[in-house]
Amino acid sequence: MTRIDWLVLSRLASRIGVTVFVFYGIITLVEALDTGRFNFVAESRGMAMAFLMVAMSGVRWTIKTLPVTVLMGAIVGFIDLKARHELTVIKSSGLSIWRIVRAPTIALMLVSFVIALGAETISTQINRELNPTPPGEASMLTPGEIWLEQRSGDTRYVMLATDMRPGGSVLGNVTVFNLSNAPDHRIEAPEARLENGYWVLPTAIVRNPDTPPHEVYNYTLPTTSTPAEINLRLASTEDMTFFELARLLQTGVTDSAIRSAASMRLIKLLALPLVLTGSLFIAFAFTAGYRRSSNFGPAVLYGIVLGFVVFVITEMADRAGSTGVLDPAFAAVGPAFVAIVIGVTVLLHKEDGRT
Repeated sequence: MTRIDWLVLSRLASRIGVTVFVFYGIITLVEALDTGRFNFVAESRGMAMAFLMVAMSGVRWTIKTLPVTVLMGAIVGFIDLKARHELTVIKSSGLSIWRIVRAPTIALMLVSFVIALGAETISTQINRELNPTPPGEASMLTPGEIWLEQRSGDTRYVMLATDMRPGGSVLGNVTVFNLSNAPDHRIEAPEARLENGYWVLPTAIVRNPDTPPHEVYNYTLPTTSTPAEINLRLASTEDMTFFELARLLQTGVTDSAIRSAASMRLIKLLALPLVLTGSLFIAFAFTAGYRRSSNFGPAVLYGIVLGFVVFVITEMADRAGSTGVLDPAFAAVGPAFVAIVIGVTVLLHKEDGRT
């Protein structure tokens, strides 16, 4: 790297770092206002763990807002270079715009991978440990109750449980409601184990309208669900790390909705470098191009507005990909590609001297 690369990189890194830190402080302050959650963690884990929970919650939300904070920080950095006439001298030396932005782009992509695979993993694990989502609450059901709709061929039934062991392969206090033309209408069991495509109930009580309740042993119910799918169904994908999602998806998930939600979060983390690169290009295009005047107000305003538009589109694509409306790969990479194309197009248009 040349001294010019170090100058541009250090100036942008410092401005982006300050912007991200300011947003992190604001987000952490907002998280601290949830006194109910803070007091619960403080009473059960201690005051230090409560502050750690708030800090890690702030990290999670800061990562979500990185497309906007990186854009704003990069705009400030480029304006600083422009105001000191450093960018003008650099461009007058014969360096192209792509040569100037090369070092910040490479550094940003490397840091993005560290954030997506490192910081996101650590914050997710700590948040899940200190403030886990209760079973059923992630799917907007009654807290403390676990509802699962299961099917295999013509067999269709709903399972209600109030307890679950880690991994989702063992449920406790189970009630089964048959929705197909099965002879047994309702089955109650203290435990249900998922084994080789069947829910096995070691001891169960079968209830039918026409016969008195009777006890059976090793009652089996066919299912197409796997332990990985059950684990994903009963937990929010936001509470799972990149490596856990990759491992669970490798084991196989038959439910298309669950597979879409898990795949979307996995690919979105991988696409974070592209999204932030798009934000950097937009900032460079709206502030570093040739200008006859020193009025950067409109350019900064347009860049920030466009950054928020890209952020909103990214979140909308996230929802569409998570629900299966769009292909997860397209929903995750599409907005990043659009942001990069917008930045490059505007930059080329400005450098052509027609604006």
